[in-house]
Amino acid sequence: MTHASVPSKALQLRSLVSADGRLELSLAEVDVPTPGPDEVLVRVEAAPINPSDQGLLFAAANLSAAQAGGTTTRPVVTAPIAPAMMKALSARVGQSLPVGNEGAGVVVSTGDSAQARALLGRTVALLAGEMYSQYRCVKAAHCLVLPEGTRPAEGASCFVNPLTAQGMVETMRREGHKALVHTAAASNLGQMLNRICLQDGVGLVNIVRRPEQVELLKSQGAVHVCNASSPGFIEELTAALAATGATIAFDAIGGGRLAGQILSCMEAAASATAREYSRYGSTVHKQVYIYGSLDRGPTELARNFGFAWSVGGWLLMPFLQKIGNADAQKLRERVARELKTTFASHFDSELSLAEALSLEAIAVYGKQATGAKALINPNKRA
Repeated sequence: MTHASVPSKALQLRSLVSADGRLELSLAEVDVPTPGPDEVLVRVEAAPINPSDQGLLFAAANLSAAQAGGTTTRPVVTAPIAPAMMKALSARVGQSLPVGNEGAGVVVSTGDSAQARALLGRTVALLAGEMYSQYRCVKAAHCLVLPEGTRPAEGASCFVNPLTAQGMVETMRREGHKALVHTAAASNLGQMLNRICLQDGVGLVNIVRRPEQVELLKSQGAVHVCNASSPGFIEELTAALAATGATIAFDAIGGGRLAGQILSCMEAAASATAREYSRYGSTVHKQVYIYGSLDRGPTELARNFGFAWSVGGWLLMPFLQKIGNADAQKLRERVARELKTTFASHFDSELSLAEALSLEAIAVYGKQATGAKALINPNKRA
């Protein structure tokens, strides 16, 4: 079944790492597939550029040395990749890879199954990969049907940020903690996590880097917001940890001293209420999960936080696999119910595929900075 005119060819954004250490971003013309019996064809109208997308998109290239080529409608961007990074990228050398974890659009054609035909004309969200494409063919069962009247842009970030934010709170609960810490907290994800914690009555310590980010979160009801650039940061963080009892942190920064500082302040907060001295530190277990790499340098730990601590990695997909389909579905259902409230996302720009490959746009959204969240509309005319 077909709801609208569907072309035979369409554009898809691709990322290629060459053997000579060069990143190439381009738009490839690909065949538009015909849906199988239980599949649907989605005309993609919104796909966010998340930090998790940028890892595949930019491949650790030096974007400050990027060069533009191609044409206005079919641009090509190239950038050098440091030799030290090429070993980690060896598995993808020579492969032109599609990009984009999630997005939303309208079902324009379907297979013959009843489940597929029921989606014709509906606006759906997808976590399917290859979303920086004008059309995406997926199983009908993998679509999240959005409420009537929801625009694709409103449902574009239904998965990565909402499920990550809920996953952090759920991990906190399952591991026996009562409050949590989040870094880079003024991001779309951070603002979403703040709304979840306020709604669920969970203590949250937000860590940001600029005074205006403090004001942003406090204007949204955040109780504890600490500025890592402030001279009094360590004292402020320790006081917030003592007030909330937070003993688990999710760190988007990764490199540098921040993870160690959080553990040190957790230890100081726990030791302040200890009844007796222990040369091994407090027995309270302190956990930092690194889930991002805004700082690609080494993680620096000054061992002044006792022995009851751990630093590890945390990713969304392994977490969802760990909790199982039934519990993961409950998280998805909450997103659908609260899409325009708790899980609302704000985008600062909407780009066509060609606009997303302009050096000007890359210079903005490539910084992964607050106030620079970009949305790609593959079917937008530049």
